[in-house]
Amino acid sequence: MHIPIIYEDDDIIVIDKPAGLIVHPTNRKEKNTLVDFLINKCPEIKAVGDAPERPGIVHRLDENTSGLMVIAKNQETFGRLKEQFQNRKVEKKYLALVIGKLKDKKGIITKAIGRSRKKGIKQTIAPIVPRKEAITEYRVLKEYENYSMIEAAPKTGRMHQIRIHMASIGHPIAGDEKYKFKRQICPKELNRQFLHAYSLRFQMPDGIIKEFHSKLPDDLNKVLKNI
Repeated sequence: MHIPIIYEDDDIIVIDKPAGLIVHPTNRKEKNTLVDFLINKCPEIKAVGDAPERPGIVHRLDENTSGLMVIAKNQETFGRLKEQFQNRKVEKKYLALVIGKLKDKKGIITKAIGRSRKKGIKQTIAPIVPRKEAITEYRVLKEYENYSMIEAAPKTGRMHQIRIHMASIGHPIAGDEKYKFKRQICPKELNRQFLHAYSLRFQMPDGIIKEFHSKLPDDLNKVLKNI
């Protein structure tokens, strides 16, 4: 599999995850995951982390979300990165194409997220217990006839957070099959949710702040040209 490596040293690997790639196996049948790639490239990473099925993994992206991820190559770095994510010191920014035009061109969504009892939907803002605090900042970058390009910056790391939050204010992400509305329009040739993690900023083990960026993938650029 071809996974672009943005940066690598003795402590970390920063990769640009393509859409359609699962980060780690959730059952024994899943193969060709990001973890398989990492173990093949750096066998020593198998001993890093909290769980053998997630070696070196300190954060995740959905299967059909593309973009930047940082992976720890040793246990000390794993602990430091994990602490930064838990304490909200890592800055993550995403590009997303959402349905419609937003009344508020920038804002902060603060809606707790928990698991849904409905079959096929894993997460929801519905009032069930327990729920976890979730915060997403957004701003509109460009408007199209039926869509808006936004930058979303999650301040917490809940599963499907940006997807759920944007749907909760009436502007689901284009191409999102799980949280879409009925009769929702979808751009031609868009075969996944239009969500890309394009910016990642965190502190290295030596204390230096590093910031990485990723360009919008070709498949999403093609969609923008068509609309």
